[in-house]
Amino acid sequence: MLTVQRESVVVDSLLQRVSEARQKSDSLFEIVRPEAVYDRPISERHRIIFYIGHLEAFDWNLLHENVFGLRKFHPEFDRLFAFGIDPVGGGLPTDQPTDWPSLERVREYVSRIRASLDEKLAVAITDDRYQRDGFSLDTLLNVAIEHRLMHVETLAYMLHQLPFSRKFPQPASAPVLTSPLRISMVSIPGGRIHLGLSRQRGEFGWDNEFEAHTAEVPAFEIDRCMVSNGQFLQFLEDQGYERRELWGDADWEWRSASSISVPVFWHKKGGAWFWRTMFGEIPLPLDWPVYVSHAEASAFARWAGKTLPTEEQWQRAAYGSSEEAERFYPWGKEAPTSKHGNFDFQNWDPMPVNAHPRGQSAFGIEGMLGNGWEWTSTAFGPFPGFEPFPFYRGYSADFFDGKHFVIKGGSSRTAACMLRPTFRNWFQSHYQYVYAGFRCVIK
Repeated sequence: MLTVQRESVVVDSLLQRVSEARQKSDSLFEIVRPEAVYDRPISERHRIIFYIGHLEAFDWNLLHENVFGLRKFHPEFDRLFAFGIDPVGGGLPTDQPTDWPSLERVREYVSRIRASLDEKLAVAITDDRYQRDGFSLDTLLNVAIEHRLMHVETLAYMLHQLPFSRKFPQPASAPVLTSPLRISMVSIPGGRIHLGLSRQRGEFGWDNEFEAHTAEVPAFEIDRCMVSNGQFLQFLEDQGYERRELWGDADWEWRSASSISVPVFWHKKGGAWFWRTMFGEIPLPLDWPVYVSHAEASAFARWAGKTLPTEEQWQRAAYGSSEEAERFYPWGKEAPTSKHGNFDFQNWDPMPVNAHPRGQSAFGIEGMLGNGWEWTSTAFGPFPGFEPFPFYRGYSADFFDGKHFVIKGGSSRTAACMLRPTFRNWFQSHYQYVYAGFRCVIK
């Protein structure tokens, strides 16, 4: 009886999280003016209308037939909204607004999926029959929840590039008072770190988070804070974008072919630099983290005589300690709150890189969770013992191509559930739009 009650509480909690995740995505689409839903704010991505259908299509394709035995009612839409795109090296989409169904039809599709799935979920609380490929319902629901929350973040940076006139403005965050920015490095002693999750423990994670293993990390130094706009401005003013010796071959070819000469969030007007927030322009905040591509971050690191950290170095700096005991969060065991960092949809935009001293790691490093993902030098690849999800085989494996790099930490639009130390994110090296910055190391 106690076991059934515990399982019921677990799944009830997941159902609540499903509802909350839907509210997050619904509210994000509400900032888009109706006339803009067929816009494509970023040329490499689908039009906004795709994502309105995709989030429900993913849940439906994951659960409807293989788990609940539900019959398809719109197979054309199931296929149309099944997969996003991540073009590498060209091949931009060429579809037109007229190629997509009406917003009314897409919303009807979304509504019917929710009603059908919710009816089944309401009676599937503790029934072990509901599984897929050996994975339990609670694992599948976690997949659905986190997939949606990931898109709530990636959609935010996509909508960030939508013209201001195409969005309904939202209240701005209150300014944050901070101490003067101290630019320095911190020495990290060598030590062992743990990476990944153990399947034996039964904790939820995506396929690329398995299997648990350890690594020895030699001593190194790392920036106390993320690289700021002010620091990156020095690189730009020193002709960093024009100096061939600072760029790898593929990165220089991309920079030249695409005429990249400034971070995508920056804009110069009347001789002064401005930063593009979600809903307007403001004078460039010199103490905010700079958001750039992996290629730009790597060029800055060379200019500074440093490198980007490896995934292992970043993990050691964030969660390690001089006593060799590792923390679950950089600051300790306490659940994430606004005093620890800028995450979990608290704000639309970044804050100063030193805005959260209470979120420091054991080594005194600031801002390692939230306020911007952080690029590493590690190409995204499998951990030893990797096994793809059989129901989502391409989630990670399709990107083990040497062109995508691991990013760690999180941004202001990263859900709290994905602040776990094993979570791994990744993007291709020439992608400027993500809320990603970096810090440097000296080995």
